[in-house]
Amino acid sequence: MRRTALTALCIAAAATFSLTGCLPGEDKSNEPFSGLSGGEIADKAVKATSDADSLRMKGEIQDDSAGGTINLDMALNKKGDCAGTIGMKDGKADLIKTGDTIYMKYDEAFLRAQGGGSSKEETDMIVDMLAGKWTKTSATAEDSKEMASFCDLDTVLADFEDTNSDAERGKTTTVDGTPAILLHEKDGKDRYTLSVATKGEPYLLRVVSKSAKEPGDMSFTDYNKPVPADAPKGKVIDLDKDFS
Repeated sequence: MRRTALTALCIAAAATFSLTGCLPGEDKSNEPFSGLSGGEIADKAVKATSDADSLRMKGEIQDDSAGGTINLDMALNKKGDCAGTIGMKDGKADLIKTGDTIYMKYDEAFLRAQGGGSSKEETDMIVDMLAGKWTKTSATAEDSKEMASFCDLDTVLADFEDTNSDAERGKTTTVDGTPAILLHEKDGKDRYTLSVATKGEPYLLRVVSKSAKEPGDMSFTDYNKPVPADAPKGKVIDLDKDFS
């Protein structure tokens, strides 16, 4: 924390409380990340988060190419396994990737939204065959590579590694019961608030983006926990065989 911010805090506190503990030179060892700038804390969070073997991402992001807001709840790891749901304005899909196989289950609204270029008869046929049913396809197929890469935690966090943060320290808070510190970053007119754990590893806990083009709010939990990427039981439609 900069000395100016510390002094301002002490002056405000002096109206009702003693200045004990606020005087210059006093031990501030209880302050989270004492002596570190916001940028230095952000760098620690990036490294800790990037070093995790697995995590869960939950929240919403704006993606105009997908037609609006995407709601995401996905656990993924560095082995390329993932499990969760992807929701859009029109419907949702469940996704599991384990090994070299991708399993997906679509609801009716999702399938109808994706069938915009098809006739009503064709769309009705696809809905009747697939809605609410698990399907599978090879993760190495050309049409599946983008989805497969999305399930790879290293790929998802790749943009994190090239950072030189100028974040400013904010107040302390809690995120789902975990003590945290807020960091504030600017990129032109865009504003970002990062929540970083202050106990244990300095994991990134939440990112709120106030951007005109890409607003979003994403939380990060379940660090290093197993991803429940078990193949669905019962009948599964093989898209590579039945629709090839």
